[in-house]
Amino acid sequence: MPVVRTFVAVDSSVDRAVVQEALPASSGEIEILGVINGLEDSWNALQEAPIDLLAVACGGHSDRALYFIESALKQRPERPIVVLAENAQNGFVRRVFEAGADDVVSLPESPDRVAFVFQKAVARRQGAATASGIAQAPMICVLGPKGGTGKTLTSSNLAVAMAMAGKKVALIDLDLQFGDIGLTLGLTPQKTLYDLAKSGGSLDQEKLETYMTNHVSGVRVLLAPTRPDQASFVSVDLLRDVFSLLRSSYDVVVVDTPPGFTSEVIASIDVSTHLCIVGMLDSLSLKNTKLGLETLELMGYDDGRISLLLNRSDSRMGITEDDVETILGRAPDVLVPSSREVAKSMTDGVPIVLAAERSEASQAFRQLAATYTAPAMAPSQNGAGEPSESKSKSKSKSKSKPKPKPDQQAKNDDQVGRVRQLLRRQ
Repeated sequence: MPVVRTFVAVDSSVDRAVVQEALPASSGEIEILGVINGLEDSWNALQEAPIDLLAVACGGHSDRALYFIESALKQRPERPIVVLAENAQNGFVRRVFEAGADDVVSLPESPDRVAFVFQKAVARRQGAATASGIAQAPMICVLGPKGGTGKTLTSSNLAVAMAMAGKKVALIDLDLQFGDIGLTLGLTPQKTLYDLAKSGGSLDQEKLETYMTNHVSGVRVLLAPTRPDQASFVSVDLLRDVFSLLRSSYDVVVVDTPPGFTSEVIASIDVSTHLCIVGMLDSLSLKNTKLGLETLELMGYDDGRISLLLNRSDSRMGITEDDVETILGRAPDVLVPSSREVAKSMTDGVPIVLAAERSEASQAFRQLAATYTAPAMAPSQNGAGEPSESKSKSKSKSKSKPKPKPDQQAKNDDQVGRVRQLLRRQ
Protein backbone atom coordinates (compact mmCIF):
# COMPACT_ATOMS: atom_id res chain seq x y z
CA MET A 1 0.00 0.00 0.00
CA PRO A 2 1.33 3.52 -0.79
CA VAL A 3 2.18 5.91 2.01
CA VAL A 4 -1.02 7.19 3.67
CA ARG A 5 -0.68 10.98 3.84
CA THR A 6 -2.57 11.96 7.00
CA PHE A 7 -3.75 15.28 8.39
CA VAL A 8 -4.85 15.55 12.04
CA ALA A 9 -7.37 18.20 13.14
CA VAL A 10 -7.47 18.62 16.93
CA ASP A 11 -10.58 20.02 18.62
CA SER A 12 -10.12 22.16 21.74
CA SER A 13 -12.11 19.61 23.77
CA VAL A 14 -9.33 17.00 23.70
CA ASP A 15 -5.93 16.82 25.41
CA ARG A 16 -3.38 17.35 22.64
CA ALA A 17 -0.74 15.37 24.55
CA VAL A 18 -3.00 12.30 24.54
CA VAL A 19 -3.53 12.70 20.80
CA GLN A 20 0.19 13.14 20.14
CA GLU A 21 1.07 9.98 22.07
CA ALA A 22 -1.40 7.95 19.99
CA LEU A 23 -0.17 9.11 16.58
CA PRO A 24 2.15 6.76 14.69
CA ALA A 25 5.55 8.09 13.67
CA SER A 26 5.96 8.96 9.99
CA SER A 27 7.23 5.91 8.14
CA GLY A 28 7.02 4.12 4.83
CA GLU A 29 3.35 3.40 5.55
CA ILE A 30 2.00 6.47 7.38
CA GLU A 31 3.06 10.11 6.95
CA ILE A 32 1.64 12.71 9.34
CA LEU A 33 1.59 15.90 7.27
CA GLY A 34 0.30 18.14 10.03
CA VAL A 35 -1.32 18.30 13.48
CA ILE A 36 -3.32 21.54 13.85
CA ASN A 37 -4.94 22.84 17.04
CA GLY A 38 -8.45 24.22 16.58
CA LEU A 39 -10.94 23.08 13.96
CA GLU A 40 -11.20 26.50 12.32
CA ASP A 41 -7.45 26.68 11.73
CA SER A 42 -7.52 23.03 10.67
CA TRP A 43 -10.19 23.76 8.06
CA ASN A 44 -8.08 26.55 6.55
CA ALA A 45 -5.00 24.32 6.44
CA LEU A 46 -7.02 21.43 5.00
CA GLN A 47 -7.75 23.44 1.86
CA GLU A 48 -4.04 23.42 1.02
CA ALA A 49 -3.17 19.85 1.99
CA PRO A 50 -3.14 17.00 -0.58
CA ILE A 51 -3.95 14.12 1.78
CA ASP A 52 -5.22 10.53 1.73
CA LEU A 53 -6.84 10.46 5.17
CA LEU A 54 -8.27 12.97 7.65
CA ALA A 55 -8.10 12.28 11.39
CA VAL A 56 -10.32 14.35 13.70
CA ALA A 57 -9.43 14.31 17.40
CA CYS A 58 -12.04 15.36 19.98
CA GLY A 59 -13.04 14.72 23.57
CA GLY A 60 -16.48 13.67 24.77
CA HIS A 61 -19.38 15.06 22.76
CA SER A 62 -18.37 17.79 20.29
CA ASP A 63 -20.88 19.34 17.90
CA ARG A 64 -17.97 21.25 16.34
CA ALA A 65 -16.28 17.97 15.45
CA LEU A 66 -19.48 16.53 13.96
CA TYR A 67 -19.97 19.62 11.78
CA PHE A 68 -16.30 19.49 10.77
CA ILE A 69 -16.65 15.85 9.69
CA GLU A 70 -19.79 16.55 7.66
CA SER A 71 -18.14 19.53 5.93
CA ALA A 72 -14.95 17.59 5.17
CA LEU A 73 -16.97 14.72 3.74
CA LYS A 74 -18.90 17.10 1.50
CA GLN A 75 -15.63 18.63 0.33
CA ARG A 76 -14.03 15.28 -0.53
CA PRO A 77 -16.53 12.37 -0.42
CA GLU A 78 -13.88 9.82 -1.43
CA ARG A 79 -11.45 10.71 1.39
CA PRO A 80 -11.71 8.49 4.53
CA ILE A 81 -12.14 10.09 7.96
CA VAL A 82 -11.08 8.52 11.27
CA VAL A 83 -12.12 10.02 14.61
CA LEU A 84 -9.79 9.89 17.62
CA ALA A 85 -12.16 10.33 20.58
CA GLU A 86 -11.28 10.75 24.24
CA ASN A 87 -13.97 9.77 26.76
CA ALA A 88 -16.52 9.20 23.98
CA GLN A 89 -19.96 7.89 24.95
CA ASN A 90 -21.90 5.42 22.82
CA GLY A 91 -24.37 8.07 21.72
CA PHE A 92 -21.58 10.25 20.38
CA VAL A 93 -19.94 7.34 18.59
CA ARG A 94 -23.24 6.69 16.80
CA ARG A 95 -23.42 10.40 15.81
CA VAL A 96 -19.86 10.23 14.48
CA PHE A 97 -20.72 7.39 12.13
CA GLU A 98 -23.94 9.13 11.08
CA ALA A 99 -21.83 12.19 10.17
CA GLY A 100 -19.85 10.00 7.76
CA ALA A 101 -16.71 8.91 9.63
CA ASP A 102 -15.17 5.59 8.58
CA ASP A 103 -13.89 4.50 12.00
CA VAL A 104 -13.49 5.62 15.62
CA VAL A 105 -10.50 5.09 17.91
CA SER A 106 -10.97 5.50 21.68
CA LEU A 107 -8.08 7.39 23.29
CA PRO A 108 -5.67 6.60 24.78
CA GLU A 109 -4.49 4.02 22.23
CA SER A 110 -1.15 2.68 20.97
CA PRO A 111 0.41 4.18 17.80
CA ASP A 112 0.52 0.72 16.17
CA ARG A 113 -3.22 0.28 16.65
CA VAL A 114 -3.95 3.77 15.31
CA ALA A 115 -1.73 3.14 12.26
CA PHE A 116 -3.65 -0.08 11.56
CA VAL A 117 -7.01 1.76 11.74
CA PHE A 118 -5.72 4.47 9.36
CA GLN A 119 -4.58 1.89 6.80
CA LYS A 120 -7.79 -0.11 7.16
CA ALA A 121 -9.93 2.99 6.49
CA VAL A 122 -8.01 3.80 3.31
CA ALA A 123 -8.09 0.19 2.10
CA ARG A 124 -11.83 -0.06 2.78
CA ARG A 125 -12.56 3.05 0.70
CA GLN A 126 -10.39 1.81 -2.18
CA GLY A 127 -12.03 -1.60 -2.03
CA ALA A 128 -15.49 -0.03 -2.11
CA ALA A 129 -14.55 1.93 -5.22
CA THR A 130 -13.33 -1.22 -6.93
CA ALA A 131 -16.44 -3.18 -5.97
CA SER A 132 -18.72 -0.49 -7.35
CA GLY A 133 -17.19 -0.90 -10.81
CA ILE A 134 -17.14 2.87 -11.30
CA ALA A 135 -13.84 4.26 -12.59
CA GLN A 136 -13.42 8.00 -12.80
CA ALA A 137 -11.84 9.35 -15.94
CA PRO A 138 -8.21 10.49 -16.02
CA MET A 139 -7.68 14.14 -15.12
CA ILE A 140 -4.59 15.82 -16.57
CA CYS A 141 -3.35 19.08 -15.05
CA VAL A 142 -1.09 21.17 -17.26
CA LEU A 143 1.33 23.04 -15.00
CA GLY A 144 4.04 25.64 -15.49
CA PRO A 145 5.55 27.34 -12.44
CA LYS A 146 6.68 30.19 -14.72
CA GLY A 147 4.24 32.15 -16.89
CA GLY A 148 4.67 32.38 -20.64
CA THR A 149 5.92 28.83 -21.20
CA GLY A 150 2.93 27.73 -23.27
CA LYS A 151 0.59 26.04 -20.77
CA THR A 152 -2.54 27.27 -22.53
CA LEU A 153 -1.13 26.32 -25.93
CA THR A 154 -0.41 22.84 -24.58
CA SER A 155 -3.77 22.42 -22.82
CA SER A 156 -5.85 23.44 -25.83
CA ASN A 157 -3.91 21.32 -28.33
CA LEU A 158 -3.81 18.34 -25.96
CA ALA A 159 -7.58 18.46 -25.44
CA VAL A 160 -8.33 18.83 -29.15
CA ALA A 161 -5.86 16.08 -30.12
CA MET A 162 -7.53 13.64 -27.73
CA ALA A 163 -10.96 14.63 -29.05
CA MET A 164 -9.67 13.92 -32.58
CA ALA A 165 -8.65 10.48 -31.29
CA GLY A 166 -12.26 9.78 -30.39
CA LYS A 167 -12.27 10.72 -26.71
CA LYS A 168 -15.02 12.69 -24.97
CA VAL A 169 -12.98 15.55 -23.53
CA ALA A 170 -13.71 18.30 -21.02
CA LEU A 171 -11.33 21.26 -20.78
CA ILE A 172 -11.28 23.63 -17.78
CA ASP A 173 -9.61 27.04 -17.79
CA LEU A 174 -8.41 27.36 -14.20
CA ASP A 175 -6.52 30.61 -14.78
CA LEU A 176 -9.33 32.46 -13.05
CA GLN A 177 -7.88 35.96 -13.49
CA PHE A 178 -6.29 35.87 -16.94
CA GLY A 179 -7.56 32.74 -18.68
CA ASP A 180 -6.96 32.58 -22.45
CA ILE A 181 -8.41 29.20 -23.43
CA GLY A 182 -11.32 31.01 -25.11
CA LEU A 183 -8.94 33.00 -27.32
CA THR A 184 -6.78 30.02 -28.30
CA LEU A 185 -9.88 28.04 -29.29
CA GLY A 186 -11.70 30.94 -30.95
CA LEU A 187 -14.59 30.79 -28.47
CA THR A 188 -16.74 33.72 -27.36
CA PRO A 189 -17.56 33.41 -23.64
CA GLN A 190 -21.31 33.23 -23.05
CA LYS A 191 -21.14 31.55 -19.63
CA THR A 192 -18.08 31.07 -17.43
CA LEU A 193 -17.00 29.62 -14.09
CA TYR A 194 -18.02 32.93 -12.54
CA ASP A 195 -21.58 32.51 -13.80
CA LEU A 196 -21.63 28.97 -12.45
CA ALA A 197 -20.39 30.17 -9.05
CA LYS A 198 -23.06 32.88 -8.90
CA SER A 199 -25.89 30.57 -9.95
CA GLY A 200 -26.48 29.19 -6.45
CA GLY A 201 -28.30 25.99 -5.56
CA SER A 202 -27.02 22.44 -5.89
CA LEU A 203 -24.77 21.32 -8.74
CA ASP A 204 -25.36 18.30 -10.93
CA GLN A 205 -24.11 17.18 -14.35
CA GLU A 206 -27.09 18.58 -16.25
CA LYS A 207 -26.67 22.02 -14.69
CA LEU A 208 -22.91 21.99 -15.22
CA GLU A 209 -23.31 21.27 -18.93
CA THR A 210 -25.33 24.46 -19.42
CA TYR A 211 -22.28 26.50 -18.37
CA MET A 212 -19.90 24.78 -20.80
CA THR A 213 -19.09 25.87 -24.34
CA ASN A 214 -18.75 23.50 -27.30
CA HIS A 215 -15.71 23.60 -29.58
CA VAL A 216 -15.83 22.45 -33.20
CA SER A 217 -13.51 19.53 -32.31
CA GLY A 218 -16.08 18.21 -29.84
CA VAL A 219 -14.22 19.40 -26.74
CA ARG A 220 -16.52 20.84 -24.09
CA VAL A 221 -14.94 23.86 -22.39
CA LEU A 222 -15.56 25.46 -19.00
CA LEU A 223 -14.20 28.97 -19.51
CA ALA A 224 -12.51 31.22 -16.94
CA PRO A 225 -14.17 34.43 -15.71
CA THR A 226 -13.88 37.32 -18.15
CA ARG A 227 -12.57 39.81 -15.53
CA PRO A 228 -9.93 39.39 -12.80
CA ASP A 229 -12.25 40.69 -10.06
CA GLN A 230 -14.64 37.78 -10.71
CA ALA A 231 -12.03 35.15 -9.76
CA SER A 232 -12.67 35.41 -6.02
CA PHE A 233 -16.23 34.10 -6.46
CA VAL A 234 -14.94 30.69 -7.63
CA SER A 235 -14.27 28.60 -4.52
CA VAL A 236 -12.11 25.52 -4.14
CA ASP A 237 -15.16 23.57 -2.95
CA LEU A 238 -16.98 24.38 -6.19
CA LEU A 239 -13.98 23.29 -8.25
CA ARG A 240 -13.81 19.95 -6.45
CA ASP A 241 -17.49 19.35 -7.24
CA VAL A 242 -16.85 20.29 -10.88
CA PHE A 243 -13.86 17.94 -11.13
CA SER A 244 -15.84 15.03 -9.69
CA LEU A 245 -18.84 15.54 -11.99
CA LEU A 246 -16.75 15.89 -15.14
CA ARG A 247 -14.60 12.86 -14.35
CA SER A 248 -17.72 10.75 -13.94
CA SER A 249 -19.18 11.71 -17.33
CA TYR A 250 -16.22 12.33 -19.70
CA ASP A 251 -13.43 10.11 -21.00
CA VAL A 252 -10.76 12.58 -19.94
CA VAL A 253 -10.55 15.98 -18.22
CA VAL A 254 -7.80 18.52 -19.02
CA VAL A 255 -7.13 21.44 -16.66
CA ASP A 256 -5.20 24.53 -17.77
CA THR A 257 -3.68 26.13 -14.66
CA PRO A 258 -2.21 29.55 -13.82
CA PRO A 259 1.47 29.97 -12.86
CA GLY A 260 2.38 28.98 -9.33
CA PHE A 261 0.83 26.74 -6.68
CA THR A 262 -2.35 28.58 -5.75
CA SER A 263 -5.07 26.90 -3.66
CA GLU A 264 -7.01 26.17 -6.88
CA VAL A 265 -3.95 24.57 -8.48
CA ILE A 266 -3.22 22.47 -5.38
CA ALA A 267 -6.85 21.28 -5.32
CA SER A 268 -6.59 20.18 -8.95
CA ILE A 269 -3.25 18.45 -8.37
CA ASP A 270 -4.75 16.66 -5.37
CA VAL A 271 -7.39 14.87 -7.45
CA SER A 272 -5.51 14.60 -10.75
CA THR A 273 -4.27 11.33 -12.19
CA HIS A 274 -1.51 12.86 -14.35
CA LEU A 275 0.45 16.09 -14.57
CA CYS A 276 2.10 17.71 -17.57
CA ILE A 277 4.86 20.18 -16.68
CA VAL A 278 5.52 22.73 -19.44
CA GLY A 279 8.90 24.45 -19.68
CA MET A 280 11.11 26.22 -22.19
CA LEU A 281 14.77 26.08 -23.17
CA ASP A 282 16.06 29.01 -21.13
CA SER A 283 17.70 29.28 -17.70
CA LEU A 284 14.82 31.07 -15.94
CA SER A 285 12.23 28.59 -17.14
CA LEU A 286 14.43 25.62 -16.26
CA LYS A 287 15.06 27.02 -12.79
CA ASN A 288 11.33 27.38 -12.14
CA THR A 289 10.59 23.99 -13.68
CA LYS A 290 13.13 22.37 -11.35
CA LEU A 291 11.54 24.10 -8.35
CA GLY A 292 8.11 22.95 -9.54
CA LEU A 293 9.25 19.34 -9.79
CA GLU A 294 10.81 19.55 -6.32
CA THR A 295 7.56 20.98 -4.92
CA LEU A 296 5.56 18.10 -6.41
CA GLU A 297 8.02 15.66 -4.85
CA LEU A 298 7.49 17.30 -1.45
CA MET A 299 3.73 16.97 -1.99
CA GLY A 300 4.25 13.23 -2.47
CA TYR A 301 3.08 13.19 -6.10
CA ASP A 302 4.13 10.07 -8.01
CA ASP A 303 6.94 11.00 -10.41
CA GLY A 304 5.81 8.24 -12.77
CA ARG A 305 2.62 10.20 -13.49
CA ILE A 306 4.42 13.44 -14.45
CA SER A 307 5.22 14.24 -18.08
CA LEU A 308 7.69 16.97 -19.06
CA LEU A 309 7.04 18.96 -22.23
CA LEU A 310 9.62 21.41 -23.59
CA ASN A 311 8.30 24.22 -25.80
CA ARG A 312 10.52 25.90 -28.41
CA SER A 313 12.89 23.00 -27.95
CA ASP A 314 15.00 23.91 -31.01
CA SER A 315 15.82 27.41 -29.74
CA ARG A 316 19.55 28.16 -29.86
CA MET A 317 20.06 29.13 -26.24
CA GLY A 318 23.28 27.21 -25.67
CA ILE A 319 21.45 24.52 -23.68
CA THR A 320 21.08 21.05 -25.15
CA GLU A 321 18.53 18.39 -24.34
CA ASP A 322 21.17 16.46 -22.41
CA ASP A 323 21.88 19.60 -20.39
CA VAL A 324 18.17 19.84 -19.57
CA GLU A 325 18.27 16.27 -18.26
CA THR A 326 21.30 17.14 -16.13
CA ILE A 327 19.64 20.24 -14.68
CA LEU A 328 16.17 18.77 -14.10
CA GLY A 329 17.19 15.22 -13.32
CA ARG A 330 15.03 13.82 -16.12
CA ALA A 331 14.76 13.98 -19.89
CA PRO A 332 11.87 15.80 -21.62
CA ASP A 333 9.10 13.44 -22.70
CA VAL A 334 7.83 15.65 -25.53
CA LEU A 335 9.70 18.30 -27.56
CA VAL A 336 7.68 21.01 -29.33
CA PRO A 337 9.80 22.94 -31.87
CA SER A 338 9.45 26.65 -32.60
CA SER A 339 7.13 27.46 -35.49
CA ARG A 340 5.49 30.54 -36.98
CA GLU A 341 2.48 28.32 -37.61
CA VAL A 342 2.00 27.94 -33.84
CA ALA A 343 1.90 31.70 -33.28
CA LYS A 344 -0.49 32.13 -36.21
CA SER A 345 -2.76 29.35 -34.97
CA MET A 346 -3.11 31.09 -31.59
CA THR A 347 -3.89 34.40 -33.29
CA ASP A 348 -6.48 32.72 -35.50
CA GLY A 349 -8.01 30.80 -32.59
CA VAL A 350 -7.43 27.45 -34.31
CA PRO A 351 -5.24 24.88 -32.49
CA ILE A 352 -2.16 23.80 -34.45
CA VAL A 353 -3.34 20.17 -34.39
CA LEU A 354 -6.26 21.34 -36.58
CA ALA A 355 -4.60 24.19 -38.48
CA ALA A 356 -1.47 22.33 -39.61
CA GLU A 357 -1.84 18.63 -38.92
CA ARG A 358 1.44 17.70 -40.62
CA SER A 359 3.61 20.24 -38.83
CA GLU A 360 6.24 19.07 -36.34
CA ALA A 361 4.52 20.98 -33.53
CA SER A 362 1.22 19.28 -34.30
CA GLN A 363 2.91 15.87 -34.28
CA ALA A 364 4.47 16.67 -30.89
CA PHE A 365 1.12 17.52 -29.33
CA ARG A 366 -0.41 14.37 -30.79
CA GLN A 367 2.48 12.41 -29.28
CA LEU A 368 1.61 13.94 -25.90
CA ALA A 369 -2.05 13.02 -26.38
CA ALA A 370 -1.06 9.46 -27.26
CA THR A 371 0.64 9.01 -23.87
CA TYR A 372 -2.75 9.63 -22.24
CA THR A 373 -4.97 7.75 -24.69
CA ALA A 374 -2.83 4.59 -24.85
CA PRO A 375 -4.29 1.54 -23.04
CA ALA A 376 -1.45 1.59 -20.47
CA MET A 377 -2.66 5.00 -19.28
CA ALA A 378 -6.29 3.97 -18.86
CA PRO A 379 -7.66 4.87 -15.42
CA SER A 380 -7.80 2.23 -12.72
CA GLN A 381 -10.65 2.00 -10.28
CA ASN A 382 -8.95 4.57 -8.04
CA GLY A 383 -8.22 6.89 -10.94
CA ALA A 384 -4.48 6.32 -11.21
CA GLY A 385 -2.61 5.17 -14.29
CA GLU A 386 0.88 4.02 -15.19
CA PRO A 387 3.30 5.55 -17.69
CA SER A 388 2.73 4.32 -21.20
CA GLU A 389 5.21 2.58 -23.45
CA SER A 390 5.28 5.57 -25.80
CA LYS A 391 6.53 7.73 -22.93
CA SER A 392 9.46 5.47 -22.18
CA LYS A 393 10.27 5.30 -25.90
CA SER A 394 10.33 9.07 -26.01
CA LYS A 395 12.88 9.14 -23.19
CA SER A 396 15.15 6.55 -24.77
CA LYS A 397 14.92 8.25 -28.14
CA SER A 398 15.91 11.60 -26.69
CA LYS A 399 19.17 10.15 -25.36
CA SER A 400 20.29 8.95 -28.78
CA LYS A 401 20.74 12.42 -30.26
CA PRO A 402 24.27 13.37 -31.46
CA LYS A 403 26.54 15.30 -29.11
CA PRO A 404 27.39 18.92 -29.97
CA LYS A 405 30.79 19.82 -31.40
CA PRO A 406 33.64 20.49 -28.90
CA ASP A 407 33.56 24.30 -29.24
CA GLN A 408 29.80 24.37 -28.87
CA GLN A 409 30.04 21.92 -25.96
CA ALA A 410 32.30 24.36 -24.11
CA LYS A 411 29.69 27.12 -24.53
CA ASN A 412 26.96 24.73 -23.39
CA ASP A 413 28.94 23.72 -20.29
CA ASP A 414 29.40 27.36 -19.40
CA GLN A 415 25.64 28.01 -19.77
CA VAL A 416 24.77 24.95 -17.70
CA GLY A 417 27.18 26.15 -15.01
CA ARG A 418 25.41 29.50 -14.86
CA VAL A 419 22.04 27.78 -14.55
CA ARG A 420 23.34 25.57 -11.73
CA GLN A 421 24.64 28.63 -9.88
CA LEU A 422 21.23 30.26 -10.29
CA LEU A 423 19.55 27.16 -8.88
CA ARG A 424 21.89 27.02 -5.87
CA ARG A 425 21.04 30.62 -4.98
CA GLN A 426 17.30 29.80 -4.73
